[in-house]
Amino acid sequence: MAAVGTWSFSRPAVERMRCMLLAGQNATDVVETAMAEVEDDVDTGRHIVGRGGYPNVKGVVECDAAIMEGVPGRFGAVAALRGIAQPCRVARKVMEKSPHSLLVGDGAEAFAQELGFTSEPNANMLSDHSATAYREYLEKNKPVRGGHDTIGLIALDLSGSITVGVSTSGAPFKSPGRVGDSPLPGCGLYADHTVGAAAATGDGDKIMCYCPSFHVVQLMRQGSSPNEACHAVLANIQRRIGVDKCFEIGLISLNMKGEVGAASSVEFPYTFWSQGLSSVEELVINQQKSINV
Repeated sequence: MAAVGTWSFSRPAVERMRCMLLAGQNATDVVETAMAEVEDDVDTGRHIVGRGGYPNVKGVVECDAAIMEGVPGRFGAVAALRGIAQPCRVARKVMEKSPHSLLVGDGAEAFAQELGFTSEPNANMLSDHSATAYREYLEKNKPVRGGHDTIGLIALDLSGSITVGVSTSGAPFKSPGRVGDSPLPGCGLYADHTVGAAAATGDGDKIMCYCPSFHVVQLMRQGSSPNEACHAVLANIQRRIGVDKCFEIGLISLNMKGEVGAASSVEFPYTFWSQGLSSVEELVINQQKSINV
């Protein structure tokens, strides 16, 4: 059993995952529950996730989310979804109830409503922080400081099933309908029950051009450890475009042995737990090196 999450703010989610895994719950329930709690927490909205996330250029919060099981063909995602504070729950329903794999915009919202989700007014999706940031953007063209946070979670359960999920409210003040890498299989996430899973975070408009999550899993299939795979994918991108021109990207991965890996082009804290550890731990990737904190 093991769990891993992107960025320091994932620690409560990974702790929640640890407790659920130890209680014998399955990987998909674990990822969905932990992620939904983050999405619905207005305080984590400043990390560009769910309720409290930054709106698009028109002032509307649009969320992307996806969930993927290691079993072939088990994937569901939503994009540009409005009014739903826990988009990962809708993504799971797409995986389980829809003949499609990805629903967007009005279609995603209609699907959610048909399954009993309540669409909230946009004002409920904003926080004081994100509403103020939007006003400052309109009045002063002031950008949001900080990186391109996204929550990515991977869980490996007692039965050997693995699931990965991602969620984001997208680039602050983006164009309406903009979709990044997060809900795209192979880009924001990928899982294979014979190998493991991976998730990406960072500049989604750039990340989607390289399918890094799929690449990480493929390298693990060929025998690389999770850490080796993540670093090799990052090195490949940097070699192709130049280290000095590399965009923000962070990668996490987990194999079927419960081994964790990560790499990033920027300082990148991530949290993890595996069977045998007494508590959730955090590592910081900085200039290709791991630093315990």
